[in-house]
Amino acid sequence: MKLSLRQLFVLGFAGFMNIQPAFAANPLIMDQFTADPTARVFEGKIYVYPSHDIKAPPGYKGKPDWFVMEDYHVFSSDNLTDWKDHGMIVSQTGVEWADPTAYAMWAPDCVFKDGKYYFYFPAIAKPEEKSEGSNEKKRPEFRIGVAVADKPYGPFKPLPNYIQGVRGIDPNVLIDKDGTAYLYYSAGKIYVAKLKPNMTEIEGEPMVIDNLPTKGLLEGPFALERNGIYYLTYPHVENKIERLEYAMSSSPMGPFKQAGVILDEADSGCWTVHHSILDWQGQSYLFYHDKDLSPGFDKNRAIRADKLFFNPDGSIRKVIPTLRGVGLVDAKSEIQIDRYSAKSAGGVAITFLDDANPHAGWKTTFGTAKSWVRFNEVDFGKGAQKAIKVRAKSGAGSTLEIRLDSEDGPLLGRVKIDKAADWKLSSAAATKVPNGVHDIVITQAGGQAVEVDWVSFR
Repeated sequence: MKLSLRQLFVLGFAGFMNIQPAFAANPLIMDQFTADPTARVFEGKIYVYPSHDIKAPPGYKGKPDWFVMEDYHVFSSDNLTDWKDHGMIVSQTGVEWADPTAYAMWAPDCVFKDGKYYFYFPAIAKPEEKSEGSNEKKRPEFRIGVAVADKPYGPFKPLPNYIQGVRGIDPNVLIDKDGTAYLYYSAGKIYVAKLKPNMTEIEGEPMVIDNLPTKGLLEGPFALERNGIYYLTYPHVENKIERLEYAMSSSPMGPFKQAGVILDEADSGCWTVHHSILDWQGQSYLFYHDKDLSPGFDKNRAIRADKLFFNPDGSIRKVIPTLRGVGLVDAKSEIQIDRYSAKSAGGVAITFLDDANPHAGWKTTFGTAKSWVRFNEVDFGKGAQKAIKVRAKSGAGSTLEIRLDSEDGPLLGRVKIDKAADWKLSSAAATKVPNGVHDIVITQAGGQAVEVDWVSFR
C-alpha cells in the first residue's frame, strides 16, 4: 500500500477539509496512529472513536517507551472503505479536571440517547493537594469523564468534572432495550454500574463482575446484547500478551459465564488488543488494533476491522485477522495488493516502501516464478475497464498475469514490466472484464523478481 501523489495531495488538502483517503484494507487509517476503536452506527453511518497514539513530544516527562496519547479524533464511513477524519474532538488541554501533561487519554466510547451524544473517556486527574499532615501529594489516578454533543462528530463539550464514584479506565456504555444505561470499566477487575437518566452520574456503587479470569491483566470491556443474550467481551493476558475473550449472561449485570476466545494473541506480538463489535447491514464486524505501522514499537498502534460471526447457539466464532480487511475496492482505484487475502506458500514478501516512513505503506515483491497473491472483493461495476495499469519495478524485467477469481481463472491480461531501477507505470489491454464483484489473482508469470506497488483497471 502506498500513498500516491494524488493521495498525498488529498492529505495536504485534508488540513483544511479533514478528508481521509480511501483505505479499504487493514489498517483502516494510514496517516496517523490509532488504537482502541469503538465503532457505532449513528445517523446511517459508521463512526469510529479510537484513541490516538503519538510519538513523545519534546519535553515529555512521562514514563519512557510508554503510551503517549493527548487527544481523540473521530472517523466516519458509509461503506467501510472511505473514511473521513472529522478532526480532534477532545484534548487533554480542554478538560478542566484532567492533568494536561499526563498524555493518558486512553480507550473511549460514545453513545446516543435522548437527542445527545455522550463521549466517555478516561484521563489522569490533576494532582490533588497534599493531604493534611502529609508532605506528599496523593498518587495521580484515572477518572472517567463525559463530553456531550448534538452531532456524532461534535463539537463535544467536556463536563467540568468526572463521574463521581468511578476510578478506572476503558469506559463502555450499553443502553439496554428498556432504555437503562450501564457503564462498564476496568481497574484491575471489570466493574459495572447503572447510569442515571442524565448519563453522567451512576446509581449506587459500582459492582465487580465475578466469574471472569482472576490471573493475568484484565481490561477493556465491551458489552452488547443480541437475541436476549448479553455479551461481555474483554482483553485478557492468559499467556504473555492480550487476547480477546468473552462471557455470556441473561442480564447486563451478570452473573456472566466465560464462553471462549474471540481473537487469539497477535502474531505480531502486540502486547495490547482493544476492540468493539458492530452490526452493519446484516454483518457483524470486530474492530480492534495491531501494530501494523510500527512493528518495532507496540505503543504506536493502528486500527483494523474483520468480519465476525455468531453460531446458531449464540456463541462467537473465533475471528481470523486479515490484512485485507472488510471494505469493497473499486477496480478503477489503486488496488493495494500487499493487503492480500491469500498468497502462495513461498516467493512473496511484503515490506515497507520506505522504512523511514511506514505511513507511506507497503510493496509486494514476487521473488519466484508462479508466486501469487489474491485480493478479494474488487468491484468492477459494469465491467467497462479497458486497461490494466501496474506501478512496479524490476531490476531485470518481468511479466505479471492478472486472472479472475482463482489462479487458473479467466486471464484478464498480461503486463510486461520492463527493466528499470525506479518505479514506473506499465500497462496492458484488459480482456474478459467482468461485471460485479470478484477476486483478482496476480502471478509472476516470467522473468525475474518484481516489486509491485498497486494494480488498477481503468
